[in-house]
Amino acid sequence: MENSKIKVAVVFGSRSVEHEVSIVTAMQVFENINRKKYEVIPVYIDKSGRWLVDKKLEKLESFRNLKLADVNAPEYFLAASPSVKALVPKSPFKFFDKISPDIYFPLIHGTFGEDGTLQGLFEMADIAYTGSGVMGSAVGMDKIIQKSVFKDNGLPVVECVWFFKNEWENNKIDIIKNIEQKLNYPVFVKPANLGSSVAISKAHGVKELEKAINIASQFDSRLLVEEAKENIIEINCSVLGNDELTASVCEQPLKGEQMLSYEDKYLKGGKVKGMAGLSRLVPAPISEKLAEKIQTMAKSAFRAVGVAGVARIDFLVDENNDEVWVNEINTLPGSLSFYLWEKSGLNFTELIDKIIALGFERYKERQGLMFSYDSDLISKTGGNKN
Repeated sequence: MENSKIKVAVVFGSRSVEHEVSIVTAMQVFENINRKKYEVIPVYIDKSGRWLVDKKLEKLESFRNLKLADVNAPEYFLAASPSVKALVPKSPFKFFDKISPDIYFPLIHGTFGEDGTLQGLFEMADIAYTGSGVMGSAVGMDKIIQKSVFKDNGLPVVECVWFFKNEWENNKIDIIKNIEQKLNYPVFVKPANLGSSVAISKAHGVKELEKAINIASQFDSRLLVEEAKENIIEINCSVLGNDELTASVCEQPLKGEQMLSYEDKYLKGGKVKGMAGLSRLVPAPISEKLAEKIQTMAKSAFRAVGVAGVARIDFLVDENNDEVWVNEINTLPGSLSFYLWEKSGLNFTELIDKIIALGFERYKERQGLMFSYDSDLISKTGGNKN
């Protein structure tokens, strides 16, 4: 009966600062996916970019080496040609050991996975995959572009200033002057294209601002400075779907005075639990009216960016007057936001089923689109006559 199962290639790791986070999310999926329904193919992309395929990669023990340099498994590559549609062994002597998954399930957070690059490869290969497409992934990853998209769609965002790294290196005084004219301290400084709080700092004055920008500039060529709202709480909401969207219950992450760090999010209590290990209130202790407002805004943000599958949208809420701002969208949220869906009546195994079904649905819809147009343009173009 093994051949009757749907072959799901779970792709994780990659050349990203969120590499370890991706491994955590993958382990959670391996633990909760329905093995009676799916044949799971673990595809681990190591930090050098090698694609490794082996059943042992489903076990966390394979990644105990902190440098992740000793993972030993057969190497494959994904052929970009639609005529192949397979994972091909790197060794030419094993060419006929190709693996042909029915669908790819990317679980890579950050660069080379969540930013549209991997999705572009999937599209070139003409294969089914879960989650957002090229555009939704790219826009959802870029904090600067997504803010513009939100604003154009009538969604409120906090005031911000952005600039290029080389502009900062060549003209620090004018950039600081511009920031201080447009924004009030404290401010948050962020790289445009990273998640999980990596390289994000809060600055209360010019010295902290300079230090924060210098840190962020090591991770991206475009930098964002946002005004930090006071007396706010964070409220998050997940959205599931392609065209027909469903919003989860809301959550309120619990934190102290400072913003949650990478370690706060993923290594709470010294144990690797992913986003599920973070202290939170689910459902969030907010009014029904405010919760409905945030759920509606979450679906609007999801649709505006062109996201598919599952995403988490993070909001800032003023405790005094319930004013709401969209903070950011995560097109591949840590732990797939399963903890929000469990409280919404959908357990983790059912959530995985739904995400896979949405991936097939989106692939089928894409097959109905036209990507070529036959014309006699070439025959009508005069060639060189010698």
